[in-house]
Amino acid sequence: MSSAGNATVEVRAEDAFDAAAVHAWLSERVDGLGAEPPRVRQFPGGASNLTYLLSYPGRDLILRRPPAGHKAASAHDMRREFRVQRALKPVFGYVPEVLAFGDDPAVLGGDFYVMEKLDGIILRGDLPDGLELSPERARDLSGRVVDRLVELHAVDVDEAGLADLGKGAGYVERQIRGWSERFARSRTDNVPDFAAVMAWLTENQPGEVKICLIHNDYRLDNLVLDGPDTLDIVGVLDWEMATLGDPLMELGSTLAYWVQADDDDTMKLSRRQPTHLPGMYTREEFVAHYAERTGLKIDDWRFYEVYGLFRLAVVLQQIYRRYHDGQTHNPAFKDLWQFSGYLDWRCREIIGKGTA
Repeated sequence: MSSAGNATVEVRAEDAFDAAAVHAWLSERVDGLGAEPPRVRQFPGGASNLTYLLSYPGRDLILRRPPAGHKAASAHDMRREFRVQRALKPVFGYVPEVLAFGDDPAVLGGDFYVMEKLDGIILRGDLPDGLELSPERARDLSGRVVDRLVELHAVDVDEAGLADLGKGAGYVERQIRGWSERFARSRTDNVPDFAAVMAWLTENQPGEVKICLIHNDYRLDNLVLDGPDTLDIVGVLDWEMATLGDPLMELGSTLAYWVQADDDDTMKLSRRQPTHLPGMYTREEFVAHYAERTGLKIDDWRFYEVYGLFRLAVVLQQIYRRYHDGQTHNPAFKDLWQFSGYLDWRCREIIGKGTA
């Protein structure tokens, strides 16, 4: 099956590891790998945990590990990410099969895990060569993205054995406080202070509409589609931030990445998925479809929209801080600070519109 939109590159020097050591460890836990170490390539898109392709004869596996350098306190927990996927697989079949977890620092210097590779198409900034998406198909795909999210939010966490994954009630308050603290720790002198935005979020917090399992990084480029003919969603990737939380907060963070056709030029520069194509849902249509499917009432969407954009600003700032401090030399990160000023302005513009 095609792997369009999911290209790999040579492993960056700063992210390299001993493939022979990993192979020796993995061969004791996974059958049929053969005698030779795998060919290792790196997926270039990850800005948080690092993802590698391990190519064996007739079989591809995926290895996930944290980056070196600055880490947010609650991120990069490989054991937790492994556990979530293993528990979810029987009740939400759109996760890869995880194979082995490792915590021996002699193998890779820290925790990591290996899983099966899901074959299919991942849509990134532009459509892969040969794939056409008519307005009708784009609209249908948009609806499927919403429906899969609704399905995830309906997972019975007790049945999955994940009832202890998060703290539950008080999620909204913890998110606003936590992301504000992360911004303070990662801020550099060349970005705004977001003081007005953080104050507004703190003062306008709604109560949770419910507590459920959320992915916490649900985006089109974290979804695997089965092929160009049907574009069915067969996989959801990158579960490192999954927790128990408010689904509308997840909706807000998801739509911070959903750049639409009529957005301004600066917002369009942030686009990482083809959500601008004719027929794709607007953010308003995405929210309306979700509300219709779940029956949840959304009193003031501004809060969730501003939260999502502020959270995005902090994520980008955390990545930029690693570059700023010399902990990574990935040139893709060197200009991320410039987007912070725009996101601060955009948040304040939405706040100023008043309740719809």
